[in-house]
Amino acid sequence: MLVLPAILTMEQAGTCVRMLGMGLQAQPGTAVVADAGSLVQFDSSALAVLLECRREALALGKSFSVKDMPERLRRLASVYGVAELLPASA
Repeated sequence: MLVLPAILTMEQAGTCVRMLGMGLQAQPGTAVVADAGSLVQFDSSALAVLLECRREALALGKSFSVKDMPERLRRLASVYGVAELLPASA
């Protein structure tokens, strides 16, 4: 499971993408889950990070879902029209 940090704004996005990308490469199996439950402070950059993780997962032939996405981030995803690209994990 990939775990997002508590703070994820534009300032941290690049570093976060690199770290999650390395973690994604090491994920066994065919399903990747990103845990967004610890996000406390974030902006739309968090969506960009999740979408990049999704892109990388799909390129590796893996599915991608998000666990415990904060409601505010889910609303942002809806406003930007990308909510269906970031499904909730089962």
